[in-house]
Amino acid sequence: MAVDDRSGREEPEEGSEGLTAPSGDGEANAGDGSEPSEEETRKHRADGQKPRSFWKELPILIGVALVLALFIKTCLLQAFSIPSDSMQNTLQRGDRVLVDKLTPMADKLTPWVDSSPKRGEVVVFHDPGGWLGETAVPESGPIARGIQAALSFIGLMPSAEEQDLIKRVIAVGGDTVECKGGDNPVKVNGKALDEPYLYPGSTPCGDKPFGPLKVPEGRIWVLGDNRQNSLDSRYHQDLFGKGTVSEENVVGRAVVVAWPVNRWSTLPVPETFDRPGLNAAAAPPALGLAGAVPIVLWRRRRK
Repeated sequence: MAVDDRSGREEPEEGSEGLTAPSGDGEANAGDGSEPSEEETRKHRADGQKPRSFWKELPILIGVALVLALFIKTCLLQAFSIPSDSMQNTLQRGDRVLVDKLTPMADKLTPWVDSSPKRGEVVVFHDPGGWLGETAVPESGPIARGIQAALSFIGLMPSAEEQDLIKRVIAVGGDTVECKGGDNPVKVNGKALDEPYLYPGSTPCGDKPFGPLKVPEGRIWVLGDNRQNSLDSRYHQDLFGKGTVSEENVVGRAVVVAWPVNRWSTLPVPETFDRPGLNAAAAPPALGLAGAVPIVLWRRRRK
């Protein structure tokens, strides 16, 4: 007779005749007319439950992943692919950058928080109109177009219809910006910028000098880091906005190069934009107010 390790009872060896009683004390007790205990009944029910099949879990996992991807793409971060050389060497063709979309959204929801584009930031923005011209859309079948539309909707693929650009913010609303050409620097509010991020061999305004011009409120002036190979604000001064871009067109700020792995890096604001005195446009009103206070006090004393 063989021994069942679970119960210690002897069982018939293989080949022996006769019925073998089911193992387990509950079943054994049932034969003698006694009722199984509550613990035995609970154990029996637990043993009878089967884990849910992986293929039944898979649609739920995919659904949750898609909802999360849509939320992240809509409210937090979105990946963009760099299609040109206009931002070299900061960004290379084929780089994937992550764009912060939460900050612009917070600005709209909380007007008291100033999250508008800042000087020195690299931003992605929709074509203001006429910057990209007529771009031919590759021919594809209805199934391929449908798949691309679905994937782009959740942020897993770039849209075939939306046309976005990526440039560096040089000046914001209220600033006066200019560049006289040659090796002369770009000036913001009369202060020359030190631009170490320029593509080697590139001059500050390439072959397209501009200004001085004042950027309207709510708009920005943008340039590519590869000035000799960037169709930026300089080349669209004959369009509405005179080369400036509305803040409403800004998708968000590019914060990190995420791909390829060996190109991983953050995109901080260069130090030249943090220098004191760059906000010189606001100085005259402040100085005027400071000068007016003594005059008013002197007049009050005379009276």
